[in-house]
Amino acid sequence: MNILIVDDEPAIADTLSYALRAEGFATECCTLGGEALARLQQGGVDFVVLDVGLPDITGFDVCRALRRDSDLPVLFLTARSDEVDRIVGLELGGDDYVTKPFSPREVASRVRAILRRLHPEPRQNGDSGAQAPKPERFAVDRDGLRIAYHGHWLALTRYEYLLLALLLERPGRILSRPQIMAAVWQDDGESLERTVDTHIKTLRSKLRAVRDDEVILTHRGLGYSLAA
Repeated sequence: MNILIVDDEPAIADTLSYALRAEGFATECCTLGGEALARLQQGGVDFVVLDVGLPDITGFDVCRALRRDSDLPVLFLTARSDEVDRIVGLELGGDDYVTKPFSPREVASRVRAILRRLHPEPRQNGDSGAQAPKPERFAVDRDGLRIAYHGHWLALTRYEYLLLALLLERPGRILSRPQIMAAVWQDDGESLERTVDTHIKTLRSKLRAVRDDEVILTHRGLGYSLAA
C-alpha cells in the first residue's frame, strides 16, 4: 500500500511518514494541493492522508476534485473542530478525520481501520470444495460497523453507515427527514435537514456502483424508505 501524505508542515509529514512506514506502508509527501492532484493523476497511490489547511487550495477542494473520478480512501487532518467542517469533509467523500494535535500512531491505526473496512480479510473455509453460498442482499457487521451489499463491503462514512443501518431495520417503512436526523445525528438540533439528502445521494451512488438497482426510495414530501 502506497500512502500519499499531503501536508505543508514538514514536521507533521515526516512524523506521519515514519509512523506509517513502521506499519509496513510505503509513503510519499506533497506540500500543495495542486501538487497532490498532479501526483494522483499518475496513479500508484492507494490511500490519501490529506490536510484541510493547505497553502494553495483547501484539502476539501482536493477531495472534491479527486472524487470526480476516484474512490481512493481519504483521511482528513484538520485543525478545525467545528461540526460544520467535519460534516463538509465527510459529505465530500472523506472516510474519516483526525483533529490536530494528534498522535501519529492514532493516524496509522485509523488508516488500518479504514483499509480493513474496505478490504476485509476473506474468511477461511475448511471445505475448499464446497460451493460458496449466494450472498444476501445486505449483510450488517455491527461489531465492525460495516455493511455489505450483494457480497461487497461498502466504503461508508460513519453517518452513511448509521443511515443505511437505520433503513435496514425498517424495510419498506417511510422515515421522514426529522426522524432520520433524530436517530442518526445525535446533535440534530445543530444540523441541517439537507444533510440527510446529501448522505442519501452518496449512499445511492455507492450502492449503484455495486448493482444498479433502486434500493433507497424517495417519497416526495414524506421522506425515504428502503425497498422491501
